[in-house]
Amino acid sequence: MPSYTMINKSSGEEREMILSLSEREELLATGEWTQKLSTASFISQHGSTLGKTPDSWKEHLGKIKKGSGRGNSINT
Repeated sequence: MPSYTMINKSSGEEREMILSLSEREELLATGEWTQKLSTASFISQHGSTLGKTPDSWKEHLGKIKKGSGRGNSINT
C-alpha cells in the first residue's frame, strides 16, 4: 500500500500514513486531514543488466555467440 503524508488541519501535525486509496479518500472526506503534496520517488537502474547476471548466464550467452556466425552483436 502507498504511504501518504497527511496534515491535521486543527493541530498542523504531519503524519506518515500507510493507507489504501479508499481509506485515504475516507480520511480526506472527514475534513480533519489534508494531504501534503510531494513529488514521487523514482528508482533507476545502475550499471548494465548483463553485469548483474550470474556467470552461468554469461557462459550461455558465450555459447550462443559462438554458434551465431559472423557479425553478431551479442555482448558477453
